[in-house]
Formats: sequence, structure tokens, C-alpha cells
Amino acid sequence: MNTVSPGPIDTPALDRQDDPAALRTSLAAMVPLRRLGRSEEIAAAVLFLAADDNRYTTGFDLVVDGGHTQI
Repeated sequence: MNTVSPGPIDTPALDRQDDPAALRTSLAAMVPLRRLGRSEEIAAAVLFLAADDNRYTTGFDLVVDGGHTQI
């Protein structure tokens, strides 16, 4: 089984928080790329793992977090 571990992603759920702009700024500050991820970037990672050309990859955790876990 393969997994995808996303970092902070800019989704509409953030808009339901008390101060969405401050939350986005705070989350982005924790990421070395200094921005939140996009849903399309996570989808691309999932498609990579699901591709026929990648059928020999097993037990892999693809971290898609803008470098957050590397700090």
C-alpha cells in the first residue's frame, strides 16, 4: 500500500475559520516554500502513485508538503 502525506493545503475549509487570512499566513510560514499547497498538487501525487508506469512501487509514503517535514 502506498500513501500520500500532504502538508497544509489551501482549501475552502480554511475560509470557515475565524481569521482565514491569518491562518493561511501562519500555515505558510511553517513551510519552506512559504506557501500553502494546492489540491491539484496532491492530486498529481496520487496520480503518480496510481499510474501503470509506477506499478512496482509498494510501501511508499509520498510526502507532498512543500518541505515542511524536512525542517
